[in-house]
Amino acid sequence: MDRTVDLVLRSTRVVTPEGTRPASVAVADGTIAAVLPYEPPHGRAYGSEQAPGARLVDVGDDVVLPGLVDTHVHVNDPGRAEWEGFWTATRAAASGGITTLIDMPLNSLPPTTTTAHLRIKREVASRKAHIDVGFWGGALPGNVEDLKSLHDAGVFGFKAFLSPSGVEEFPELDAAQLDRSLAEITGFGGLLIVHAEDPRELAAAPQRAGAKYADFLASRPRGAENAAIEGLIAAARRLDARVHVLHLSSADALPLIAAAKREGVRLTVESCPHFLTLTAEEVPDGATEFKCCPPIREAANQDALWRGLADGTIDCVVSDHSPSTTDLKTSDFATAWGGISSLQLGLPAIWTEARRRGHSLDDVARWMSTAPAALAGLDRKGAIEAGRDADFAVLAPDASFTVDPAALQHRNRVTAYAGRTLYGVVRSTWLRGRRIVADGAIAEPSGRLLERNN
Repeated sequence: MDRTVDLVLRSTRVVTPEGTRPASVAVADGTIAAVLPYEPPHGRAYGSEQAPGARLVDVGDDVVLPGLVDTHVHVNDPGRAEWEGFWTATRAAASGGITTLIDMPLNSLPPTTTTAHLRIKREVASRKAHIDVGFWGGALPGNVEDLKSLHDAGVFGFKAFLSPSGVEEFPELDAAQLDRSLAEITGFGGLLIVHAEDPRELAAAPQRAGAKYADFLASRPRGAENAAIEGLIAAARRLDARVHVLHLSSADALPLIAAAKREGVRLTVESCPHFLTLTAEEVPDGATEFKCCPPIREAANQDALWRGLADGTIDCVVSDHSPSTTDLKTSDFATAWGGISSLQLGLPAIWTEARRRGHSLDDVARWMSTAPAALAGLDRKGAIEAGRDADFAVLAPDASFTVDPAALQHRNRVTAYAGRTLYGVVRSTWLRGRRIVADGAIAEPSGRLLERNN
């Protein structure tokens, strides 16, 4: 350790790349200096034999995880800050053990599709960020000439839709436009992340208004995802492009994805807590807090998604937090806003189901921290090891709670998890060695705005 250690965080259970073990994590100026052997407590709150001048925090048997990295968050600020906003989004994220988020380019006004729009968003976020925040750019039919400048300005990649996005200022790409944007992005070594539903498959599906969830589910068939992913894989193969499939819901696409990966196509895939913990069979009619696109599918589909996560076909789990005001969540599934709010609840939701299925917190850390950090190229995030940022989530994994919407930090406290009992209570969250959440109390904003490769 070359630098002066100012903090030692000690636990009998620290999740490291080598596995969970007792350890003392030494921190110097916001960076992990070393992961040291566990030093048994000596009844003192300051100083240790390993770092005599350091502040010592012993969390006992609570688990120290790397701070979570959520690469799929709709903050909607500026322009639709009444839907969320950076202040409430980052408070909710910090309360849920997330220390880094990357904001999606749409639902804000303006969308992040030019460098001028990126500057506006950064200015808004800089005053409100409780955690570190980065930004995706958007790929639209008319902004191919803006993509390189956005890349140079530090966005982490570019989001595109293959079917209507739900907001008129962010239109989808057709096949020719996808090829043009993907060729441009590949030319400068960028990443395209894609909402993959095929518009022709959606148009052919039955469309019925009303409160019945079964009708809504039929309107977004698995075939729409499968066809879009098949086409995306073909484009990535043809152009040797790097592509990422957002919010995978259809387990039918897993064989296609696995085969493409074996072939060497540069493809990564995410799924989301709601697809892995909620099922179509349990969605009440009219309960549009469960509406999202693609949709929550059947229990058998969920089982297959978990198998894909376990075998590595699915790389990571991120929230796709997409809130709105309560008035947009009408009882009609055809017209209600599609999006699930889960930023604060993703870790306990996934851990509750993962432990039931025999997975460990090492798995959860890989899915929700290490892999998303790798996706975005955040080499200072995603693991508890020397040289990384001292970002931690301290979790009581066996403690449970019942989700009370009133206790959430989201601006609009509408959640599909209301009333559910979840395991895993976040005791504290640390950002670069500073405790930003402690037993529900949230510190003033100290997050930084991140750029690609900084």
